[in-house]
Amino acid sequence: MSTLDLTLQCATDANAPPREDFAGWAQAALADVECACAELTVRLVAEDESAQLNGAYRQKPTPTNVLSFGYGDSLPDETLVGDLVICPAVVEREARQQGKPLADHWAHLTVHGVLHLCGFDHESDIDAAQMEAREAAILARLGIADPYLTDAA
Repeated sequence: MSTLDLTLQCATDANAPPREDFAGWAQAALADVECACAELTVRLVAEDESAQLNGAYRQKPTPTNVLSFGYGDSLPDETLVGDLVICPAVVEREARQQGKPLADHWAHLTVHGVLHLCGFDHESDIDAAQMEAREAAILARLGIADPYLTDAA
């Protein structure tokens, strides 16, 4: 099992899962990629902050569900260091629109964000298929249905 130091920052008053849930979901993703040590911050933000960050870093000035910011080789012991910025309003809206349990969608987006920090992406069809399969397998081990069976994201 990998060592995880997870900080949860709440910059919005929206309802969100407890820190322990985020830690469990992140731990599952880290174990899957055999990451031995990680320092992660999960920051929960309002739609305006999400839109600002999405505009600044992805040139898409609208709120999004999750953004991942990795800090490369910042620690000499190969500790993964990164931030996930999650917008609860978007997460809740998507779960409702997609007919998914809210907790399952939180888990999926946390796993998705952690995999981005670990170097996975979905820029090509092949990369997307590999990342989605990995996400589905991790979520299955957590007892969560494949999010891509009902999600076109």
